[in-house]
Amino acid sequence: MKKIIIENLKTIIYALIIAVLIRSVLLQPFYIPSSSMEPNLLVGDRLFVTKFTYGYSKHSFPFSPPIFEDRIFTDNPERGDIAVFKTPADNRTDYIKRVIGLPGDTIQFISGDLYLNGNQILKTIKSKNITNYCGKSKIKVNTFEEKLPNGKVYLASYRTDISFANSDKYLVPKDHLFFLGDNRDCSKDSRFLSEVGYVHINNLVGKAQILFFSSDPFVGSIVKFWKWNEILRLNRFFKFIN
Repeated sequence: MKKIIIENLKTIIYALIIAVLIRSVLLQPFYIPSSSMEPNLLVGDRLFVTKFTYGYSKHSFPFSPPIFEDRIFTDNPERGDIAVFKTPADNRTDYIKRVIGLPGDTIQFISGDLYLNGNQILKTIKSKNITNYCGKSKIKVNTFEEKLPNGKVYLASYRTDISFANSDKYLVPKDHLFFLGDNRDCSKDSRFLSEVGYVHINNLVGKAQILFFSSDPFVGSIVKFWKWNEILRLNRFFKFIN
């Protein structure tokens, strides 16, 4: 009996070690808790983030153990990537946003338009006066297709009434990144210097790659299997993230 217990414990320990290694080195699942990335990522989306894409730092591992100071096997993000990072405010909370600015870039909003290094980011209207969530509330937005200088194209939404129209010029420091949420008027991101601000590359956790599951928490919990036809967003299962 004692031998069986020991073998079972060994199996559990080995399984935990393998799970931690996979989570730390390869893939980590993430849940989208907020509407800051609508219309591209919705509350209730579950996605895989690849850890190896940008290399590894202490934040690649559970509880951010101080096993090394900087990143190893570093590969820098590209403009337009959707990435998970630890917020500079506490180096503990996970945020997911889109990379807009790289080290040395300048970013500014002028009359509601996004400027990168003095050039206006091309945006094309895709839909008018549609609904996005902002927390548990709903807001009316216009959705645009924005195109970055490297050719990356994605959707971004701006409120139809009050929008983030004008800003100071942000200069991204060395070894830092500037992030924006796609739901531009419902996102705490690098524009808010005291809460997020510029994010050091060491704070990167990984790149969002695959949306593998999605359920609508505003309709009900997934434990209510009798409402799955309303709760599950089957059209969002196993999609690559843009």
